[in-house]
Amino acid sequence: MTISEAPSDHPPCPITGDPATELVQIVSCGFLARLWEIEFKVNARPSFGGATHLSLWRSPTGLLFFSPALAGDAEFYHGFYRTLGPKLFPREDRPRGEFLLAASYIEAGARVLDVGCGYGGFRPFVTHANYFGLDPHFVGAADADWACAQTLAEHLAGNTASYDAVCAFQVIEHVEKPAQIFAEMAAAAKPGGRVIVGVPHVPSAMARIPNFLLNAPPHHLTWWSEGALRALAQSQGLIVETIRHVAWSKMDSLVYWIERCSPVRCKDIYFKPAWSWHASALVGFALGSVMDRLFGPPRRTRDEGSGLLLVARKPGA
Repeated sequence: MTISEAPSDHPPCPITGDPATELVQIVSCGFLARLWEIEFKVNARPSFGGATHLSLWRSPTGLLFFSPALAGDAEFYHGFYRTLGPKLFPREDRPRGEFLLAASYIEAGARVLDVGCGYGGFRPFVTHANYFGLDPHFVGAADADWACAQTLAEHLAGNTASYDAVCAFQVIEHVEKPAQIFAEMAAAAKPGGRVIVGVPHVPSAMARIPNFLLNAPPHHLTWWSEGALRALAQSQGLIVETIRHVAWSKMDSLVYWIERCSPVRCKDIYFKPAWSWHASALVGFALGSVMDRLFGPPRRTRDEGSGLLLVARKPGA
């Protein structure tokens, strides 16, 4: 349902704090938890705590966000990564499209901080720079000297205004307070340095796949728009240099083909306990897997792409 006014009981936008303007959908936590158990063999119930339902809202910026914002706990992600393993993470031979795009904005010799680095998938694309990865659940080699298992807040203790570029790829949509982690990224950047963020977006193929769990809590808590990214940059006084659509890559083109092959495509409702929706998702995955193997990433230049990339500059020298 659409609400013309935003009463005080509407949850605040996690970027601006302004009340949400539209209630998009109410989703059962029990329904989502059951899907996580069936599809990924992971227990999402502890992450939901005592909540029985989540509400999906639209903010004045165009951001879609779930309330309450219940992020996956350590147990959830341990099971999630155990199921998918390295297949979930980008590699040098299967990079995210945003890696190639972001690397073009990083100058030779720059100090680069990659927040939520995972296996360090971005590292091979910035060999011309000095790369350091940060991840509280670092999943790369235990003895790696190019990353450490710290939170960004912990790292800031001795590294404020230290980096020429601070990046986060597919990270801020997972956290309860995206504005807070973005503020910490801005604090880590030198005056005149860049903050680069890649996010999933709406409208997009990912949002049109019925019951698509990778875009659901406790995994994704926010879906982004250009307006939301601009508001995020402005909240920290950063200057937006560009917001670009990211082309599909080998890493994520399966999502494109699942959406193309799905008999049901979401518009206003995204999660629904209906057999027709489950069947549609299964058909989309089966046929989409075949199409992805045959054709790989689409070459359509006007497609929405796999996500958005924000490049913003911190004022200063």
